[in-house]
Amino acid sequence: MIDRSEKETRAILAKADALWARWSCPGTAGCCQFKKTGLQPWLWPSEWELLTGGEAPPPPREDGACPFLDKSNRCTRYADRPLGCRTYFCHRIKGPAQQPVLEMDALLTRLERVNLDADEDAKPKPLLDWLK
Repeated sequence: MIDRSEKETRAILAKADALWARWSCPGTAGCCQFKKTGLQPWLWPSEWELLTGGEAPPPPREDGACPFLDKSNRCTRYADRPLGCRTYFCHRIKGPAQQPVLEMDALLTRLERVNLDADEDAKPKPLLDWLK
């Protein structure tokens, strides 16, 4: 059974996909190389639940990349990836010059509210911190 926070989180992620539909990514998984980029997405608890599907997460990778990448550097949880993985901060993106900043801010606020409504102590944290 899908609970309210999962349903709301999926709706937020779908809205993000629609907002970013005019942009494209080269699909190199360069942004998933956390150790190399020094960046990683921050996830709210509802995003972590979707990403793991209630299963034990894969172990951390020795190279510091996202543990949800397979051996060919493809995301094994692409459909359930978090909001931060659905946005493009890479210099190789293609699309309109102006990104949907205000709309994304509204989605982040909505995602925060969904999580705080479920647990008033909820906090986001970097993806790799969820593995600890």
